[in-house]
Amino acid sequence: MWQIVGQSRAVSYLKKCLETSSLAHAYLFIGPPHIGKMQLAINMAQVLNCRGNEPPCSECDSCQKIAQGKHADIQILCVDSALEKDKPGNKSEISIEQIRQIQRAASLPPFEGKYKLFIIDGAELLSLEAANCLLKTLEEPFEKILFLLLAKTTETIPTTVLSRCQKIKLMPLSVDEVEKALINMYGVQKQKARVLSALSQGCIGWAISASKDEKLLESYYEDRDAILDMIHADYGERFMYATHLADQYKGNREITQEMLKVWIDVWRDILLIKTGLNKAITNIDIQKRLEQLSRDMNLYDIRYFIREIQEAIINLRSNVNARLAIEIMMMNIPERTKVKGGS
Repeated sequence: MWQIVGQSRAVSYLKKCLETSSLAHAYLFIGPPHIGKMQLAINMAQVLNCRGNEPPCSECDSCQKIAQGKHADIQILCVDSALEKDKPGNKSEISIEQIRQIQRAASLPPFEGKYKLFIIDGAELLSLEAANCLLKTLEEPFEKILFLLLAKTTETIPTTVLSRCQKIKLMPLSVDEVEKALINMYGVQKQKARVLSALSQGCIGWAISASKDEKLLESYYEDRDAILDMIHADYGERFMYATHLADQYKGNREITQEMLKVWIDVWRDILLIKTGLNKAITNIDIQKRLEQLSRDMNLYDIRYFIREIQEAIINLRSNVNARLAIEIMMMNIPERTKVKGGS
């Protein structure tokens, strides 16, 4: 049984490819983080190598080895394996040497299964040289070899690589779908499942992880509290916070980008409440606090500041000075003006 939740269109398409023997040699799964791209890739690997009667059975030796990351014919490549952690100057990208290693492995037949699969997690992080190197392999595929590329976006992937992959887009789930899966499949209590499903914004992988790891949820709450504290902070405190984020960005850009996403989420909720769309917010556990903030702020200022956060995210991606980009954002946090009438 396929373990992926809520991606029936993607599963149906892959099933049809298998049933009609029209399997492509490369697929690109596209979707936001924690949406289920890796789970779908693992399921695909299990289907192709399953020894049970109804693949994927999840019970045979092959399926279990794949789930545990111990199958000799399934290789997962990600940017972390290219980096020496805590060493400054490293680029967050998949290198050409990693792709060359894949090429050498792809030239050999499967060792213990029916198919050999290469899962490239974070395909948008392929260096240009790595992407061009991968292209050669995609143009001349070997028999019983399958490539599964996982990416948040296709913007940085060369069109030559995109044209040689069957693209499958994974969509965020509804809040109800996530909540039901947490309760029925993972035994999460209803109230907690409701909060996690709203916070996940349809990315069930995050909700599942947060349900199992209290530290993950606590970390989110700490980040969110820091954001809300900045509304009442003076300029000195804001600049100290900006320095902290900028220093963090030097060590781990991904964490800082995720933090700015939380900024967007919080201020989006304030905007939604301001415009009467309370039921659409994600931070439902602090709704009353957000409602008070929305009453104390001008609608124009809220909308303007959201654009400032988005501008900071764009600037960081463009390698603008991190500290300057974040300081400018912090200076534009709206004041609590106690406006009467709403806008």
